[in-house]
Amino acid sequence: MMPHYTVGLMGSQDRARWDAFVHRCPDATFFHRAGWQQIMEESFSHPTWFMYAASAQGDIHAVLPLAQVRSRLFGNTLCSLPFCVYGGIAADNRDAADAVDQAAQRLAARLQVDHLEYRHLRPHHASWLHRDTYATFRKRLHADEQTNMLAIPRKQRAMVRKGMAAGLISIVEAGTDRFFDCYARSMHHLGTPMFNRRHFKLLQQVFADDCEVLGVEHGGRTVCAVLSFRFREQILPYYGGGGEQARQLAANDFMYWEVMRRACNAGYTLFDFGRSKYGTGSFAFKKNWGFEPEPLHYDYQLHRARHLKEVQPLNPHYRLMIKAWRMLPLSWANLIGPHIVRQLG
Repeated sequence: MMPHYTVGLMGSQDRARWDAFVHRCPDATFFHRAGWQQIMEESFSHPTWFMYAASAQGDIHAVLPLAQVRSRLFGNTLCSLPFCVYGGIAADNRDAADAVDQAAQRLAARLQVDHLEYRHLRPHHASWLHRDTYATFRKRLHADEQTNMLAIPRKQRAMVRKGMAAGLISIVEAGTDRFFDCYARSMHHLGTPMFNRRHFKLLQQVFADDCEVLGVEHGGRTVCAVLSFRFREQILPYYGGGGEQARQLAANDFMYWEVMRRACNAGYTLFDFGRSKYGTGSFAFKKNWGFEPEPLHYDYQLHRARHLKEVQPLNPHYRLMIKAWRMLPLSWANLIGPHIVRQLG
């Protein structure tokens, strides 16, 4: 007899058992944690449905965090999970996975969204539409710091040593203000709208010790910084940036080495460099560090839409917008950017 699972929506009373399941489920990622519900609702004002499948005994066997992004420019989507590299269904058996999957499809139909999107590390729905836009970069860490250094290809290793020779130092930051200044300059240089300051403060508030900011200083001044997540044995440098001085000093290379070095010494065994689009500079940068790209499986079930919109910077339609964004004063970009980026997901 097949087990029966009841699908429910996570409430405040369910967060502890939700996270307990996420920490023990091999399919789960940092982006399945219960705290993302607060991030979605408070940072972006997106409605959420954090679904779980529970047995008759009340034990959770599958989770599926969902948020709806409604935009006049970019459409109406139900996604697991916006602004996150990974998401989708995390389950310890097929029946529980099917229970939340069917519930999500019914929800998408009821909400009349353009499409339902899952962001998986591995293939899930072969019959759905797919985008081969992103790859992720993950690599096992050695217990020995020097072995990790020697595993970096020679040219990139030389950049790390250049940063060391320049007298750069890394410091764990108590807050996110100096990080944000570096991040905002970097995003403006790329022509990309950025999140607001409050988003990063909220990340630290929600995830506490599992959200760390590392700054790189030169002559007492922060030149670049990175915000990393911790999950099980993994370290995930997720948001980072710096200005022109960081590029001149090879500070970004030094910064990621320091994240790696500190993680190794703290006993972490997996370095997750995050996703990058094929054909971009960040994709090449991560390959130059000796990481092999793993295709990400982003699956889409169409509902009201007849086709997927091409909402990404490589679309020629957005090149003029990117160029214009770079010409905006940084203060204007910081003010306007959060209102645009919340619609992207």
